[in-house]
Amino acid sequence: MLTVSYPHIEKKEGEAARLQRLPRIRVAQIVMDYLTYGWSVEEICRQHPYLNPAEAHAAMAYYFDHQEEIDRAIAQEWQQVQADRAQAPQSPFYTRMKAKGVL
Repeated sequence: MLTVSYPHIEKKEGEAARLQRLPRIRVAQIVMDYLTYGWSVEEICRQHPYLNPAEAHAAMAYYFDHQEEIDRAIAQEWQQVQADRAQAPQSPFYTRMKAKGVL
């Protein structure tokens, strides 16, 4: 079995793949910009100047080799956000605007 190494990416058992230099940044976060906005690696780096091109390319390479895993993580995160949003109380501003028919 061939073992593939991804420079700049760290993947611990049971955890999300992350950047080695910036462990708070998950590969899925970088991929979301690619999927949502259609950004190239160069554009991702322009929008997030703390990323260097090698890290962004490594994240995308990891994604294309582990697409099902990353897509599943993104879907789970999206479902959690929607569930949290549904349970959160509406802000007073939202309530007033809704009552006025603005929203």
